[in-house]
Amino acid sequence: MAFDGVTVAAVVKECRELLTGSRIYKIAQPEADELQLTLKTKAGQYHLLLSANASLPLIYLTGRTKQSPMTAPNFCMLLRKHIQNGRIVDISQPGLERIMQIHIEHLNELGDLCRKKLIIEVMGKHSNIIFCTEEDMIIDSIKHISGMVSSVREVLPGKPYFIPQPENKEDPVAFMESPLSDEDRKGFFAALIFQKPAPLYKALYTSFTGFSPILSQELCFRSSLDSDRSALSYLQEGISASGNSALGNAAVTALYNEFTALMRQIFDGNFSPAIVYEGKTPVEFAAVPMRMYSASSTKTFSSISALLETYYAERNALSRIRQRSADLRKIVQTILERTVKKYDLQLQQIKDTEKREKYRLYGELLHTYGYGAKPGEKSLEALNYYTNETIKIPLDPTLTASENAKKYFGRYGKMKRTYETLSELTVEVKEEIDHLESIAASLDIAEQESDLVEIKEELITAGYIRRKGGAKREKITSRPFHYISSDGFHMYVGKNNFQNDELTFKFAAGNDWWFHAKKQPGSHVIVRTNGGEIPDSTFEEAARLAAWYSRGRGQAKVEIDYIEKKHVKKPNGAKPGFVVYYTNYSMVIDSDISGIELVSS
Repeated sequence: MAFDGVTVAAVVKECRELLTGSRIYKIAQPEADELQLTLKTKAGQYHLLLSANASLPLIYLTGRTKQSPMTAPNFCMLLRKHIQNGRIVDISQPGLERIMQIHIEHLNELGDLCRKKLIIEVMGKHSNIIFCTEEDMIIDSIKHISGMVSSVREVLPGKPYFIPQPENKEDPVAFMESPLSDEDRKGFFAALIFQKPAPLYKALYTSFTGFSPILSQELCFRSSLDSDRSALSYLQEGISASGNSALGNAAVTALYNEFTALMRQIFDGNFSPAIVYEGKTPVEFAAVPMRMYSASSTKTFSSISALLETYYAERNALSRIRQRSADLRKIVQTILERTVKKYDLQLQQIKDTEKREKYRLYGELLHTYGYGAKPGEKSLEALNYYTNETIKIPLDPTLTASENAKKYFGRYGKMKRTYETLSELTVEVKEEIDHLESIAASLDIAEQESDLVEIKEELITAGYIRRKGGAKREKITSRPFHYISSDGFHMYVGKNNFQNDELTFKFAAGNDWWFHAKKQPGSHVIVRTNGGEIPDSTFEEAARLAAWYSRGRGQAKVEIDYIEKKHVKKPNGAKPGFVVYYTNYSMVIDSDISGIELVSS
């Protein structure tokens, strides 16, 4: 989710409550576009992280400190000169802009009391940290923006600071505080939003500052309106002869009421930070409840800073593993593409041998009826004694009937040998494709460095990667995912093919239950029964795990096979993770595992 104006409002509220009156103890610049302020209050010490990174701008309180460079950058030295040991007197947000202003009181070189402002703009690629006088004159900034870079505003020392005003956007705070009556305000709201032909949620966030697309979709959901439907269509549909639209009026009223309710919640500082998860992956966050998502997929936090630190730490961990696994992914993908091409070519060659039986028949019939062929003839009509139909056999006029028969038998023999050889090869190649796809699926669910070590070892064992000369086998510490069902049964999920084999054939008992996505790569899931019966709800939760940890992840319907482990067999010489079973049960289920308790990973 974007770091929108509502999120900034929650951060400002939290920082104002905790940091007003605090003293700036340390100022560090760990990155070129990042500051960390260490602040001392009566209640304790806080670290405020301010990032103007173009791809990941952030503001939050953290308990961790970052390593700073040996020599402080110029902007950091300037701040130390002016505001180190200064006192924060206020923290504010203009309107619902993605801007936080820290008002600082300090003594200058002559001992006079002065005020300065440290302004943090969280605006994507336009993010910046700007140091200003109380009269909004820029002293310096962490990024210098000249007129050649931006025709809207220069951010340079000595230039006046101002907030660029976006065209055709209203400040929601000013809108709510306007002297208009509620009825007139609603009419203005309707004209602003519902006169646009764009989707309703887009009409909303392009009309008010501080609103992100996902928050606009949430407001539409709360209003029971289709966010993707054209805003204008709500007014156009069902217009009566008098020019009134009951549907349009109801839509305007519903959205207006939810909008004003949210704004009052922001004014009151009533925030409920939460992260929305898809499985174990954080996909969205918000400073207010997101009712468009199920409660089971959300995790609430006591503070917006705790949310932001958790969200971006988890997202960064996933990104880091993705980057670390990039080389393995490339190797697997390259081999897989080459193997699929080989398989397709072999299938085409098998298809080309379909004529072999026809050539065998021609040879037989020429041996039987060849005496009737005259020299130089290009064909011979003969009775097919298998079907009692007359067929026409093409002949080479330069050859006798016996020689033509020998030629056809030669073609038949060559195609038969090709078919028999390719039939065996295609089975092997298809098994190799399945194996590579299962490794690719393992890379998709890898979460830790140890997971990648085991996958790399599997690639070395399979001969896809050579172990470097003299290198020893790396120590493997990866363990299967461990879940507990709502009924208290322990469920284990293999992260790769080695773990799948280990779980199924060494860990599981004969009467434990085994689950796997049908006809697609995925993890083995084991439910420990301890000799008892497991309820239907545990069967369903184990099936969801099998669906989530397979190629069917994210799908609404995934077919899952399940069977007692004692009926699962591993053929001799089979690749890791490959098993066979014959008398299984099946169910179709979704891949939502948000409500299942994870014990360890």
